[in-house]
Amino acid sequence: MAVPVCQRHPLRRRGVAAVLTLATILSAGMVLAQVLQQTPKPPAKPPPAPAAIAAPAPVKLLTVMVQRGTIQETVAAAGKLQLYKYADAYAQTAGQVKEVLVAVGDSVKANSVLLEISPTLQPAKAENNRAQMARMLAELADQRAQFDFAELQFKRQSQLKAQSATREDAFESSRMNVSSARARVDAIDAQIHQLEATLKIEEDSRKQTQVLAPISGTVVMLGARDGQMVSAAQPAVPLMRIADLSKLTVAARVAENDVTRLRAGMQANFTTPGYPGRHWSGKLRQVIPVPADASGEQGKQAFYIVLFEVNNAGHELMSGMSTQVQFVVAQAHNAQLLPATALGVASADGVVNVSVLDAQRRPGVRKLKIGLRNGREVQVLSGLAEGDQVLAGPAVAAAAAMAMPGASPVARPARPAPAPAPTLVR
Repeated sequence: MAVPVCQRHPLRRRGVAAVLTLATILSAGMVLAQVLQQTPKPPAKPPPAPAAIAAPAPVKLLTVMVQRGTIQETVAAAGKLQLYKYADAYAQTAGQVKEVLVAVGDSVKANSVLLEISPTLQPAKAENNRAQMARMLAELADQRAQFDFAELQFKRQSQLKAQSATREDAFESSRMNVSSARARVDAIDAQIHQLEATLKIEEDSRKQTQVLAPISGTVVMLGARDGQMVSAAQPAVPLMRIADLSKLTVAARVAENDVTRLRAGMQANFTTPGYPGRHWSGKLRQVIPVPADASGEQGKQAFYIVLFEVNNAGHELMSGMSTQVQFVVAQAHNAQLLPATALGVASADGVVNVSVLDAQRRPGVRKLKIGLRNGREVQVLSGLAEGDQVLAGPAVAAAAAMAMPGASPVARPARPAPAPAPTLVR
C-alpha cells in the first residue's frame, strides 16, 4: 500500500508553511509603508522669534554744587626734623673721668654738674713753680734794697754837686746805679707777674674737675664714660650734647622748579607718619641758596633745603622723624569752590568750559574764570553762582551728547523680526 508524500516527509511540510507566513508579513509591511507615505505630516514648529533689544537705562547725571570755603595752593616737599638749639660740653682740664652723672634722655638745668674729672697735673711741676715764685720774691726784695741804696747815694751826690764838693764822674755813676737798680726791680717784678698767672691757671685747672651743663635741656649725645682719659687740648671732641627740645627745625628738600615760589614768612604745614591725622605748622625761616647733597650735578634735578621751626612743648616730636610738608604759596577765604573733576583743560588765561544744569535740568555750557587750584578743588572767580549744579565726572560727556539736536535720553527698542511661515514635509 502506497504512503502519501505528506506523510512520508513531515519536516518538508513545516518549512513550506513557514515560507508562506513570512511572505504574508512582508506584503503587509509594504502596504503600510505606502499608506504612511501618502498621509501628510503635521506642520513643523516655527522657530522662536528673536527677543526684543532692551532699551539702555537713562544716563544718571552726576552733579556737584558750587560752595564757599577756603582754598590753598601749596608746594609739597619731604623733610626731616632736626635740633634747633643745642650746646656741647667739653673738658676744661686734663685728667680721667671720675664719674658720669647723667645719661642720654635726662633733663638737666644750666650749670648743673654733668661729670667729674680727676686731674692729672704733675705735682712736681706745681711744686717747682711755687719754689720759683719764692726765689723770685727773694730776688725782688734784694733788688729793691739795692735800688733804695742807689737812690740814697744819688741824693747825696746831688747835694755835693750843688756845693761843688764832688767830682762829676762820681755824680754820673750814682745816677746810673739808680737807673740800673730800678730796671732790675721792674724785670723781676714782670717775671713774678708771669709766674703768678701760670700758678693761677694751674689752680683753676685743679678746681675745674666738674663739667657743667652749658644750657638747660635734654642730654641727646654722650661721649664720655667712667675711667676715660680726657684732655683740654682736644676741644673738637665734645663729652656730651645738651639740646632744647621745646622747639625743633624742619629741613625740607624742595625741587628747583618749586623753590622759586617760596618766600620767608610763608606758612608751612606738615605731618609725620608717627602721628597719623596730626598736623603741625610753622613759618618759613630760610632757604639755603646752595643745592643739597650735591644734587643738580650731571644734569640731575637740584634740590634746596628750606628751614622752619615748630613748637614742641610736649616733646612729642623727635629729631630725625620724617615729614611731609606743604608750603602755602597762596590761599583764599570765603571763595567759590568747585571740585577739580568738574573742569576740563583751562586755557592760558584761566578760562574753562563747564556744563551747568538749568531749572529744567537741561545742560548748558558756561565759561568760567579760574583762580587758585589744587589737586582737589579750584577757585571760581566768575561765571557761576553759589548753589549752581555743575556736571562732573563721566556724566559730562554723556550730557554733552544728550544736549545735541535730535538726541533722546532713552533709546527706542528694536522691532522683532517676523517668524518664518511653517512648511509641510511631504
